[in-house]
Amino acid sequence: MKRILYIPFDHLHPDFGVLNAADAAADLIVMVESQRMVSGSNWHKVRLYFLISAAMHFAQEMRDRGFTVLYIQAPTTIDGLKEAQQSYPGLPIWSAEPSSHRQFHALKEFGVQYVENDFFLTSRTLFAVWADRQKSYLMENFYRAQRIRLGILVNDGEPEGGRWNFDKENRLPPPKNYSYPAYLVHESDEIDREVASRLGIDPASAWATTRVGARRQLDYFLEHHFPFFGPYEDAMTTENWALHHSLLSPYLNVGLLHPSEVITAALKRYAKGDIPIAGAEGFIRQIIGWREYINGIYWHFDEGFKDRNELGGVRKLLPLLKDSRKTSMNCLQHIVGEIEERAWTHHIPRLMVLSNLALLTGVNPQEFLIWMRENFIDASDWVMVPNVIGMGMHADGGAMMTKPYVSGGSYISKMSDYCKGCAYDPKKRSGDDACPFTTLYWNFLIENRATFSKNHRMAQQLAGIDRLKDVELLQARAVEVLAGLDRGDI
Repeated sequence: MKRILYIPFDHLHPDFGVLNAADAAADLIVMVESQRMVSGSNWHKVRLYFLISAAMHFAQEMRDRGFTVLYIQAPTTIDGLKEAQQSYPGLPIWSAEPSSHRQFHALKEFGVQYVENDFFLTSRTLFAVWADRQKSYLMENFYRAQRIRLGILVNDGEPEGGRWNFDKENRLPPPKNYSYPAYLVHESDEIDREVASRLGIDPASAWATTRVGARRQLDYFLEHHFPFFGPYEDAMTTENWALHHSLLSPYLNVGLLHPSEVITAALKRYAKGDIPIAGAEGFIRQIIGWREYINGIYWHFDEGFKDRNELGGVRKLLPLLKDSRKTSMNCLQHIVGEIEERAWTHHIPRLMVLSNLALLTGVNPQEFLIWMRENFIDASDWVMVPNVIGMGMHADGGAMMTKPYVSGGSYISKMSDYCKGCAYDPKKRSGDDACPFTTLYWNFLIENRATFSKNHRMAQQLAGIDRLKDVELLQARAVEVLAGLDRGDI
């Protein structure tokens, strides 16, 4: 053996990262299941099941390819690497660049040598070149540059369909009297069952833990859900836990799928001619636009970005986030319940319900970040820090997004069926049956009017304050709502 190749649990692809030029005769693969990763925080057990089982399956896949693989359980990653060095002294350790600031510095200090992280279509260096030229980090600008650079849905530099963005076509509420295709059920194997038993849960059949299973999920989405993805990508419903979403983010974020594989397959499916351009563009934007942009932003900003709290949120994490029974609000009962069961809900509940509530109630952004990081199957530091601190909580003071994403109950009512039969009325700001989102939305605008007074994108929302005739009642109701949320009984 000439080298030790360290494979983090989110680099699970045989053709990328440090394995790109690996030699089974000369390279020893080391994977470390650290106790810190397993028990260091209040991790969702489905999330741990997915990460550990996927890693163990990948270790076996690489053994089947002829590599010597050490799968080590140790207190920390560094302890695991030290154990490998004791068995194979004198070998240099190589890895692809880790996906978090913390691990990047820890491994570098230990002496690990890096190759470029190529699990994205945009390198950190290339993103920095783009970002350094921008006055503001507008994702749409980045996305259009990506389309041109990668030659995706463009003809002679012009967007296919005549527009770069089809958002307006992709904002329909959930359909009525609609039959959703069944989602794949992933069968468990011996490794899955062993990991699940260790964690005290049943195997999570909603999620695959192998590259073969991840490819099946991709193929199933493209055949059964891709044609209908676009119009309903922002919709929320009690009738189906994932609508037409692809469920590919966990596999992309641990490396079981590479974005190039997903884009190639999606474009091939689109070429058949039965996928609307709006839907194809919307899905592709999530992969080459938003996902790449979020990773680039994470590395472009310094490590202190995750600690920012420009709006001064100090409230403790709301009890309902830890227990879906701690609220009478249908939307949150349903969404938090989905997370409790599967460690997943799609992007609109994350942004416009969960993050919206945390921002409107003044929850400490770092506490909310930790909760999001612990509970989502596709969570990584690079995913959650920009999405929570920058977009969801506006805790960066607008460095990433030009306005806070806040709304009242009307948005939730429009885009979901959650309000049907709920104890609270999304049209009411005050009174015992007023929707907490509606009350807190106006209360947030009133309390932060001075902060956002010079933000032209907030002008219309702030102007609405002057038309209110129940400000005192609204603010009194806000006090009641906040107290009830803190107790877990509203």
